[in-house]
This record gives sequence, C-alpha cells and structure tokens, in this order.
Amino acid sequence: MRIARALVSVLFVAVLTVSLPHAGYAAEAKIKALIVTGHDVASHPWRETTPFTRKVLEETGRFDVKVCEDTSILESSSLGVYDVVILNFGFWDVPQLSKEAQQGLLNYVKNGGGLVPLHFSCSSYQDWDEYAELLGRVWVKGVAGHGPRGKFTVKIVDQEHAITAGVTDFEADDELYAKLSGDAEIHVLATADSEWSKGTEPLVFVKKYGKGNVYHNLLGHDISARDYPEYIKLLIRGTEWAATGKVSE
Repeated sequence: MRIARALVSVLFVAVLTVSLPHAGYAAEAKIKALIVTGHDVASHPWRETTPFTRKVLEETGRFDVKVCEDTSILESSSLGVYDVVILNFGFWDVPQLSKEAQQGLLNYVKNGGGLVPLHFSCSSYQDWDEYAELLGRVWVKGVAGHGPRGKFTVKIVDQEHAITAGVTDFEADDELYAKLSGDAEIHVLATADSEWSKGTEPLVFVKKYGKGNVYHNLLGHDISARDYPEYIKLLIRGTEWAATGKVSE
C-alpha cells in the first residue's frame, strides 16, 4: 500500500512538473526592451507616445520594457542587457550625442542588439554621418519634409516578410515623411505616395547593421497616429523581429 501511495505521489509530481512551466521561465523568456526618449519638437508628444508604446508591447506578455529619458544610457555597458533599443525622440535642436554614446549605440547594434527608430528619431544628430548608415534613411534639414497631416494609403509592398505577413494596405491619418536621405541598403516593407514630393516614399523598412536588426517606422506623429490595429501589429512584430530575427504571431 505504501509503495502504491509512493508511486502515485511520484506520478503526481511528474505530471505537475510537466504541466506547469518553471516560475521563472516566463520572465526569462521575455524580450528585454529599452525605450530611449526624453525630448522632441513640441508637436511630437513623447510623454504620451512613450507610455503608449510601452503598454502595447507589455500587454503581449512577450516584452519587459524599461524607459530612460537620458541618452547617456547609451554610453553604459549595461546597454547589452537589452535585446532591443527603441528610439522615441527627436534631437535635431540639441547637442550631439557624446562620442562614447555614439560608439556605445553603434557597438550595441553591430554586436547583435536590435534597434527600432520611430517617427522623428530620423531627424536626430544631423552632424553624425554614421547615424544615417545605422537607421538607413534620415531627415536632413532643408531636404526632407512633408505636406499637411492628412489621410493617405499605406501600401504593403512585401507581404512575405514576417513583419508584414497578412497585413493589407491600410489608411493612415499622419504626417507622410518624404525625401529622406541615405544610401544604405534597406528592405522596404511599406510605402505611400506623397503629394508633397510627387514620389513614392518608403515608410516602413528593415535593414542590417553588423549583426543587428533594424526595424524603422516613419509613421506615428502622435497617439492617434499610432493607436490603430495595423500600426500596433507592425510595432509589436517589428520590435520582436529586431530583437530576435523572428516573429511569434
């Protein structure tokens, strides 16, 4: 009888072990993301879009997101603990990054860290040439621009990529950035036709920088330009892809 009870106990523990994940597994498996923010032009409400971005990612259960409003964090060796860095700022009217921060960010991505530049982050650090190589395309004063904010169709040009698979063309009510500069190789996922530039502009694209993945989305002027299904899906997928090279769903 004792032997039978012992066997039942062993089987119960075995089943419980298989059925329930390790208590720390979920936390260990989460993608560690860092949002660097803290400044932008007055029309870009980073104090609203930053918590929105964090909330969207964390609600998936797949991300652990931290926020820092000081770009000096890019100098820190602790940057390496993050799987992906999200840039939600615009710094064209403030001093350049320190040389240490510049090198810290470049090394982070070169060594395999993910990068997600959002909206006007493409305008930052006008005198830092390698920033254009890192982001793929950047806003140069006197060259880039956009027409009045309004509605336009975002066209998905690669429906085979993991980030855009199953996403169809959609309408955005946003700023349509045009005439960005850069000659780095990029893989365009979505475009829109600009009345301002009279051309077709890449709005969502990916690239490699060293071993790292870069997902760059030029959409997202404010909360209303981010809080809709297609943008949210692309944000989640793009951030996961930048961090891991794959997409869960």
